[in-house]
Amino acid sequence: MHNAAKIATVFGGSGFVGRYITRRLAREGWRVRVAVRRPNEAMFVRTYGAVGQVEPILANIRDEASTRAVVAGSDAVINCVGILQETSRQKFQAVQGEAAGRIARLAAEEGVAQLIHLSAINADAASESAYARSKAEGEAAVLAAFPKAVILRPSIVFGPEDNFFNRFARMARFSVMLPLVGAETMFQPVYVDDLARAAVLAANGRARAGVYEIGGPVARSFRNLMRGMLRVVRRKRIIVNIPFGMARINAWFFDMGSALTGGLFANNILTRDQVKQLSYDNVVDPSAMKLSDLGIEPTPMEAVLDSYLYCHRASGQYTAIKDSAVNLRES
Repeated sequence: MHNAAKIATVFGGSGFVGRYITRRLAREGWRVRVAVRRPNEAMFVRTYGAVGQVEPILANIRDEASTRAVVAGSDAVINCVGILQETSRQKFQAVQGEAAGRIARLAAEEGVAQLIHLSAINADAASESAYARSKAEGEAAVLAAFPKAVILRPSIVFGPEDNFFNRFARMARFSVMLPLVGAETMFQPVYVDDLARAAVLAANGRARAGVYEIGGPVARSFRNLMRGMLRVVRRKRIIVNIPFGMARINAWFFDMGSALTGGLFANNILTRDQVKQLSYDNVVDPSAMKLSDLGIEPTPMEAVLDSYLYCHRASGQYTAIKDSAVNLRES
């Protein structure tokens, strides 16, 4: 195996994006430390490589000592940690701002050669959204500590374990309507393995330092993305656009419900910050460095969605057999 002596530390390496990066690193011969808070829940990553090649290791990105320990001796560090909404224990600024800077600083102090940081399109220090502001804060802290870092800003990421297409496909199984906040907001979904390829190229020193905006081949409205999903799962549903004013009111009640119950009611439906995020297009800036600058041709959604959304069809994995039986009867 080439690169057999190299060590990569992947923070959040058992998460949705992190596991694809970890798998690609292992295939290229890297030894991979998967830095997670609960190693016992990440044991599945050990199957991505040979015995002992991939190991989950305890690390808390808000703790200096454990973060330094897992970074020490690494040739590359990749930070995939991020949250989509705040909880009583996890705050945007702490996770996506302060912790990102801590990882970069310790990587620089420990002499790490390559640092790759996953951020998000629309990271903006002046944004109304706390999520977007924290992403911008994290980027600034990373570049201050590690100027030669590679920052990847993906749009919506899709793949078998995603919480975007899968979420709405599940909703379509039980509801005749799909309520969308910002139905005309534009997105440029990127396949998770394309994002992983970009991260691994950077770990191998084959990406110029700087900020890359990572998106798929086509930008589409939220409404059109849902229409495409519905075609794949073979369901007819009414797509309803929820006005931003109404969405803000609904999100306020959901947020208050979570606050008043001390987090017993987890607002996984819609937060006020998410409403703010949905008011901005989520697409690649034409002037930014992108996948093509890394020699990667983005994968179309149509080539992937059918491979994992089939389970949301009325007949699930038996749809093809059922269709064949119908054709036999008709013939």
